[in-house]
Amino acid sequence: QVKLTESGGGSVQTGGSLRLSCGVSGYIGRRYCMAWFRQAPGKEREEVVRMDIYDATRYADFVAGRFTVSKDNAGNTLTLDMNNLKPEDSGMYFCAAEEYLGYCPREVGGFGHWGQGTQVTVSS
Repeated sequence: QVKLTESGGGSVQTGGSLRLSCGVSGYIGRRYCMAWFRQAPGKEREEVVRMDIYDATRYADFVAGRFTVSKDNAGNTLTLDMNNLKPEDSGMYFCAAEEYLGYCPREVGGFGHWGQGTQVTVSS
């Protein structure tokens, strides 16, 4: 069973940086699409970035070059480096995964494995 564990959230001021990490375990022998989502209070969960099994990435428009996702060689850790943070970036950030079956999920509901989330708070 796939297990995802996020860490690295915290509180920063506008313009600050944070690094989020997602530890991945339990998927030996399978290939998974990975993604970071976020959810602010009262809002729907939205995708921040996704990475497919070929390490191709797709960022949400609101990232605008401020965030970078990476994965270690073993595929055990997915990292999200966030720079120039804004108050609107505040929310709970979740790591998600879904087994690659010829394509990656096109929406949040397609990801079946989730971490518990890590809080990001950006103050003005």
